[in-house]
Amino acid sequence: MSSPETVDVDVVVIGAGQAGLSAAYHLHRRGFVPLGDDPASAARTFVVLDANGAPGGAWQHRWRSLTMSTVNGIYDLPGMPKPELDPTAPSVDVIPPYFAAFEERFALAVRRPVHVRAVRRADDDPHGRLFVETAASADRAAAVFAARAVVNATGTWTKPFWPAYPGRERFQGRQLHVADYVSAEEFRGQRVVIVGAGISAIQLLDEISQLAETVWMTRREPEWVDEAFDTAARVEAIKGVEERVRQGLPPGSVISVTGMHWTPWARAAEARGVLHRQPMFRSIEPDGVILADGSFLHVDAILWATGFRAALDHLVPLGIRLPGGGIRIDGTRAADEPRLHLIGYGPSASTVGANRAGRAAVAAILADLSAPPPAPAPALSSAQP
Repeated sequence: MSSPETVDVDVVVIGAGQAGLSAAYHLHRRGFVPLGDDPASAARTFVVLDANGAPGGAWQHRWRSLTMSTVNGIYDLPGMPKPELDPTAPSVDVIPPYFAAFEERFALAVRRPVHVRAVRRADDDPHGRLFVETAASADRAAAVFAARAVVNATGTWTKPFWPAYPGRERFQGRQLHVADYVSAEEFRGQRVVIVGAGISAIQLLDEISQLAETVWMTRREPEWVDEAFDTAARVEAIKGVEERVRQGLPPGSVISVTGMHWTPWARAAEARGVLHRQPMFRSIEPDGVILADGSFLHVDAILWATGFRAALDHLVPLGIRLPGGGIRIDGTRAADEPRLHLIGYGPSASTVGANRAGRAAVAAILADLSAPPPAPAPALSSAQP
């Protein structure tokens, strides 16, 4: 079998969600051109690689009942405001076409579906290139992109977090993560345990409880905050997450920093008497769970609204992940591999944060690529005393 083709490029952007598209936009604005546009051009080049088969990032996978009025804020992509939107429209119908129009307007030439297998150093030269290796697919050969800089914008949607609990593998009912959720109708007339203390858990508790019996469980009692989740609260949340990633700790959730704010769906669930938190079960049986007090509860389904983890497995060859799973970040740059920038990660995981991080990463990359090459080390003298 022949080795994959190696293609030189200045910047590889991995992922075409909000963060990846923001980075691509700012590269385009700074004079970079998509790889292959004009092989004779002296312009710097970039390529955007996306594992999805269509534009839209994670939004194309969200459940249909998540409407534009209930999403947790969507900031405009840079340089192109969203069109007037119907607040009752499913986000899955609205955001992917918006992303697709953005890609077309700025001619970003996103390549998809492309799965990035690994990012590794080409050699020991700290100013050399990073190899971005992609997997072969039905209509695309494997390739290696030799990049001067890499922007990682892979988000979290592909890494749902499933906590380990005794007996989980024995459960004969249905278990699903929020990432797999489609509709409350699937649970009509059933008893459903909803696990988690985040925004999605409460949204789906409110929704499913209208058609099914729900039991809401969390590891800790949520800390409810009466104030609205305004700009000041968001700033404080970002500061907390930013400090964690600076230390190389996994980002953690915004809820762990801010507490639970009263949303319309939380109020609605409370008004119907279903916002009643129970402590986590001890274990899972084939047809139910053992509760904290030792009693048994028959359960038809368990919905794990337990969040996501950053999709970073392809960065393992770089050896920059710390024992706890985090990566030390300085601004957008990986502190232990300066040619790598992580955006849509940690403090930039929000849509507005992703936009700003895309711009900041491109500014840093442009400064790096414009800097004069380092002077060679002086040769050792071979003269004899």
